[in-house]
Amino acid sequence: MTEIKKEVERANEAYAAGFAAGDLPMPPARAFAILTCMDARLDPAKYAGLAEGDAHVIRNAGGRASDDAIRSLVISYKLLGTREWFVIHHTNCGMETFTDATMRSLLASSLDTASLTSQGWQDVGTSHGSDEGKFVNWLTIADPRASVLEDVQRIRNHFLVPARIAIYGYIYDCKTGRLNEILEASHIGRARE
Repeated sequence: MTEIKKEVERANEAYAAGFAAGDLPMPPARAFAILTCMDARLDPAKYAGLAEGDAHVIRNAGGRASDDAIRSLVISYKLLGTREWFVIHHTNCGMETFTDATMRSLLASSLDTASLTSQGWQDVGTSHGSDEGKFVNWLTIADPRASVLEDVQRIRNHFLVPARIAIYGYIYDCKTGRLNEILEASHIGRARE
């Protein structure tokens, strides 16, 4: 057993010992969802003032409006009643440090973890690689503001998303902890009836 596994299990024991949220209803109490990045520096509960049971938080690399993220958002409103969605990207995102071509090349070289050097991502692995990466759209980010706009637009135009859902666009600043609204994105995502 690894030390990390032991730490997680000990933390869960302490959490479960004082657990008092077993009767929370399935629908989120505040009827909203957040789509954001998996980056460990982001804590949606803190930056959005959430308690257990308040909101759905959907996370992926970059906080992108992938097919799976939209699937989760659709379930969030259709079955669990959310009425507002926040698309939140962030500054200094790792998804800005490579392109689809870079990722495909690294995976084709080896399946080991790559290293970020002053020359960019470098494969240092010795294992075999795979060309399967060429079939994945990695949804990398060249411009965080543009990616928020693109994702809000994609969600807004999705045939399974009703016009009555309000969709807001933000960029979280990793240096200040502030959410900065992208007004054009929120305008695109405004609720319509």
